[in-house]
Amino acid sequence: MAKKPTTADQVTKSIKGFNQDLTCRGFQYEIGKTYTHNGGVEQCLSGFHACPVEHHPLSVFEFYAPAGSRFFEVTQGGKTSNGGTKLASATITIDFEITIGELVKRAWDYVWSRATKSDEAHVTVDNGAASATGDQGAASATGDLGAASVTGYQGAASATGTRGAAISSYVGKVMGADGNALFAIERDDNLDIASVASGIVGRDGIKANVWYVCRASQLVEA
Repeated sequence: MAKKPTTADQVTKSIKGFNQDLTCRGFQYEIGKTYTHNGGVEQCLSGFHACPVEHHPLSVFEFYAPAGSRFFEVTQGGKTSNGGTKLASATITIDFEITIGELVKRAWDYVWSRATKSDEAHVTVDNGAASATGDQGAASATGDLGAASVTGYQGAASATGTRGAAISSYVGKVMGADGNALFAIERDDNLDIASVASGIVGRDGIKANVWYVCRASQLVEA
């Protein structure tokens, strides 16, 4: 996508991934501090990079995998350059940490606000979202960066497009193609959340096009 530089003195709330020691590309960051890049700002080449919150919350997984990474909400400002889901900026402030669970909730809200609510839903457009709310409903998203969610009992969600996400609660199943993110919730007999599990298809033994459920904080084959 074309890069769009701007000198507007505005700020953007974004999500940024870090290594466990709060470094990124060898640079050490600290929570609460603001950093300034001296020189030109160009997306993918120079400046501080993060994913604006206007994009799908899981876009950050394109650059930092859930396992072994930490995620923070940051404020970007000064001169910026953007393209795709990533924004480069001259300044960045490290605001606060976001857990995987909070990322999941943000993804859920993002999907829900854009979803077609029905017992069965299917979306093929890029950045599309499908949501199934009825018991034993099914949702499928096949477009790039699509997202599928299921909120009913014994539902199923699948995401087969590039960098998509499947999110399921209650005792739903999740399935995806290589590179997709999977999230599942396990509930007890009172329907309270007992554990959550997440992973990326093609890593850590998670297979493509295989249904998974959450059991004791792990994705296991259904």
